[in-house]
Amino acid sequence: MYLLIILLPFFGFCSAGLFGRYLGFYGSSIITTMCTFLSFLFSFVGFCEVGFLNCSVYFKLIGWFECGTLNVDWGFLFDSLSITLCCIITFVSTLVHFYSIEYMAQDPHLSRFMSYLSFFTFFMLVLVTADNFVQMFVGWEGVGLCSYLLINFWFSRVQANKAAIKAMILNRIGDFGIVLGILVVFLTFKSVDYAIVFALVPFFVTKTILIFNINYSVLFVIGIFLFIGAVGKSAQLGLHTWLPDAMEAPTPVSALIHAATMVTAGVFLISRSSPIFEFVGSLLEIIAFIGSITAFFAASIGLVQNDLKKVIAYSTCSQLGYMIFACGLSNYSVGIFHLANHAFFKALLFLGAGSVIHSVSDEQDIRKMGGLKQLIPFTYSMMVVGSLALVGFPFLAGFYSKDLILEVAYVKYTSISHFSYYLGSIGAFLTSFYSTRLIYLTFISKPNGNKSVIIFAYDSSYKICLTLFFLAFPSLFIGFFIKEIFVGLGSDFWGNAIFIKPENMNFFDAELIDNEVKIFPVQMSFFGIFLAFFFYINNSKFLFLLKKNSFGLKAYNFLNKKLFFDKLYQEFISQYVFIFGYSTSYKLVDRGIFEVMGPYGLNYIISKTGSDLQKLQSGYLYHYTFIFLVIISLILIFEHIVLLESINSILDIFYSFSDDEIFSIFFISLFFIKFFKI
Repeated sequence: MYLLIILLPFFGFCSAGLFGRYLGFYGSSIITTMCTFLSFLFSFVGFCEVGFLNCSVYFKLIGWFECGTLNVDWGFLFDSLSITLCCIITFVSTLVHFYSIEYMAQDPHLSRFMSYLSFFTFFMLVLVTADNFVQMFVGWEGVGLCSYLLINFWFSRVQANKAAIKAMILNRIGDFGIVLGILVVFLTFKSVDYAIVFALVPFFVTKTILIFNINYSVLFVIGIFLFIGAVGKSAQLGLHTWLPDAMEAPTPVSALIHAATMVTAGVFLISRSSPIFEFVGSLLEIIAFIGSITAFFAASIGLVQNDLKKVIAYSTCSQLGYMIFACGLSNYSVGIFHLANHAFFKALLFLGAGSVIHSVSDEQDIRKMGGLKQLIPFTYSMMVVGSLALVGFPFLAGFYSKDLILEVAYVKYTSISHFSYYLGSIGAFLTSFYSTRLIYLTFISKPNGNKSVIIFAYDSSYKICLTLFFLAFPSLFIGFFIKEIFVGLGSDFWGNAIFIKPENMNFFDAELIDNEVKIFPVQMSFFGIFLAFFFYINNSKFLFLLKKNSFGLKAYNFLNKKLFFDKLYQEFISQYVFIFGYSTSYKLVDRGIFEVMGPYGLNYIISKTGSDLQKLQSGYLYHYTFIFLVIISLILIFEHIVLLESINSILDIFYSFSDDEIFSIFFISLFFIKFFKI
């Protein structure tokens, strides 16, 4: 059963990818959707068995390769962490497959699209169920490949090409860190298996490694390399710029990649490697700092975005920051709890945005919408549910996890934890503001779009509406139902899947803090909602005047240009890389060294030698006689040298014998001569 969880999406990929032209659009759609749905059912059964009965499943499937002491097998680990991610991935993937049947119905390449979705799901399942770092890296690279294929699905669009290449390159930076981390893991522990590595971690706390003549803690080096990989995949500040540009992909891709699967891989990696991170306190502080500033700055950029999908994309980036800094504060279970809640309401928001775009002739600028509340009421209600869950409205899914993250941050009682708490609370205010702004400009304000588009807006078909309905229920209630299971006091759900040092456990303290601290994030969320309505309903002119003055214009441009990260990368990194690639790598190495020592040089030597030998064919007899004598002389000299070396070697062997050995050899020789009559 457990193997079917992984293999069913792969079967769907092979069926739609290889036989899509024979199965047709609906045949490919039905097979891929049913495969992911069956995978979800098996995942849910496994969740009940592994999670509630504490029966983790661990098995080796087959050997992969051996190289010296490195032994890597195809093995799978289904513990509470893995099976939880399996349920989330397969549930969202099933709904995305079902949603795509209607959303992509007019696309002539629907079979290829469905096969890519299933392939992506397969690799994500490989990533979360691997029992060693190398197999995990296979899934890690697989989701990167599938993200490139899905973002670039409409390959005739230049912006889609650019976005796919950008996502691939920025993720390669993180992947390079993962590779270095795995190499250091093997050099240190002589294994890449999770069970062996995590068991040996406490014995290597004081071990150091020499890098550039400086000694570093080996666990710190491993942790920082793994965290670089998480920064790239989970779009933390610095390597986050690929995430909003990936909105060039079809909307179902956004829901699958940026809600439940690819971007959460970094959070999963940190949680899975918690036995390593727990012994490197300084690195945990760095993780908490990066996560908190990502949560704040991504939310601030979302304030001024006008593309419907990009607003939701920056909210994804911000929510990932909350998950990361929760892990940096040693509250991995709380980070995974928010990951689970976020998957449902963010998928609802993305697919709801797709329904809106579908109804207004593919328009994505929220400034050209408005008045859609009466035209698409069901989609409006679903978007409101998703937005309220996102802002942490009381008793919805986001409320239980996001507020809990801020509470456990406060009770850590360190400078970095209080920094994360206050920055996260401000991020909650910004999230409420831009979520309310999105709802108001899209649905409530006066219509601003083309009349011929707006008057024909309508709710989508039953497939899209049914998908939104199934996502709305967990967005409303999943936080309430799983809170006590995932993060309840005394719950042993995670078992050995997550390790926390006793001195880093502060979850119980979060229950005893003052009510002012607990409700402060909620107050900030309500204040953000109130302020957005106040400005956009009655005081929109004030916002216009605010953007017109010098400070407001500079702040608006700074945020609208996405903190100028793209400009910095383009002018200070990309240009120098291109110059180096052309002048040094291409002209000097590729066209220089490689060609001289390779095909160009070989061709030149053969041609020059042939030309020189041609000059020897003069037609005169005495020239040929001279060449003949020279060659004979060289051969004789060579044979003489070889003969002398052979004689000298024999004499050296003879001189190495003692007198007794010589007499023994002499008498044995006489015996053989006499006996065999030689």
